[in-house]
Amino acid sequence: MPFAIHLLGLAVFAQGTSEFMLSGLVSGIAGDLGVSIPAAGHLTSAFAVGMVVGAPLMAVLSRRFSRRGALLAFLVTFLAVHVAGALTTSFAVLLVTRVVGALANAGFLAVALVTAADLAGPHAKGRATSALLGGVTVACVAGVPAGALLGEVWGWRSAFWAVALLSLPALAAIAWAVPAGPGSAGPDDARPSVLGELRALRSPRLRLTLLLGALVNGATFCTFTYLEPLVTRVTGLGSGWVPVVLALFGIGSFAGVSLAGRVADVRPLPLLVGGSCALLGGWVLFAVTAAHPVATVVLVLVLGALSFGVGATLISQILYAASEAPTLAGGFATAAFNVGGALGPWCGGLVLSAGLGHRAPVWVSALLVGVALAVGGTALARRRRATAPAPSVPSFRGSGRCGGTPPRP
Repeated sequence: MPFAIHLLGLAVFAQGTSEFMLSGLVSGIAGDLGVSIPAAGHLTSAFAVGMVVGAPLMAVLSRRFSRRGALLAFLVTFLAVHVAGALTTSFAVLLVTRVVGALANAGFLAVALVTAADLAGPHAKGRATSALLGGVTVACVAGVPAGALLGEVWGWRSAFWAVALLSLPALAAIAWAVPAGPGSAGPDDARPSVLGELRALRSPRLRLTLLLGALVNGATFCTFTYLEPLVTRVTGLGSGWVPVVLALFGIGSFAGVSLAGRVADVRPLPLLVGGSCALLGGWVLFAVTAAHPVATVVLVLVLGALSFGVGATLISQILYAASEAPTLAGGFATAAFNVGGALGPWCGGLVLSAGLGHRAPVWVSALLVGVALAVGGTALARRRRATAPAPSVPSFRGSGRCGGTPPRP
């Protein structure tokens, strides 16, 4: 993999830390700003909504600039809103900073995905996606638990300051190592028009993969957003265990993304089918055994690997399916996964607000993966029926035995 892809992963690490860190901070934010835990959880949904809206919008906007210029502009904006979020005492202002930060994150990731795919070559999109998303998994391993630890020791605002500081070396690295690329739009630009790229959405394969990505990511975020209260109030572990559990989820996610990068380009279907079936079983088992500390620790690790392994493979398949949209493909992938990122915490907040208990989001995660399996299985069965050869019809015409008439019994 070109070194520039790993430097893009450094910026994705800072952004992934921001996106996921609220799972260890919701109680602190809720107590400090005087809102409920489900309301604090909506900060994750707001970030995801901003990613959904921002991914295609920012991808279109970035066509006017070089890829390096667009990446730097998005990252500067992302840094600035985290400084504002760390300073505010208003939940409404914090919510706005999350949306603006999500718009910047969405634009960055949309451009970074297509940049990484181009740098890696036409047949290595899975490896490029894995290398880039490695930044997200490292955020889960180190950034998110560190954010939870900072929140525990110095308050949730310190985690926002840390994300701003992490973005500074990423800015310098991108300015130094990422080529400007063909992103600058000019009158002779050979790329298809925006409308031409949007027509790629008419592809059934692309629409299906986008839907599956949204469902699987929704399942991941539904439980992950409320993992801290689940671990402390159902499993019975102390608050000091929260960074450890988050780190285990991150270690699993790193392993899952690494494996997906090796397999996704050559055997995506077996990985998706087998991984999704295991993921469904894992969520159900977690819901049943969440009160047992050993089971929780083991399943958080396993579910992190399965969730990100399946998710990274789906992202690479979106990039393959959107080959007619060379600049918006990353926007499509980012938007789909953040539809799930908004849907999951919202559904989890609903079942929590309904008084169904802290295990309820895990059951919702299992339901979302079950729906993904049902939709994907139905589409696969239809495709196989459509491509199956027509059965041959035996004919007795010209048979010397019966001269075209059925034989006698």
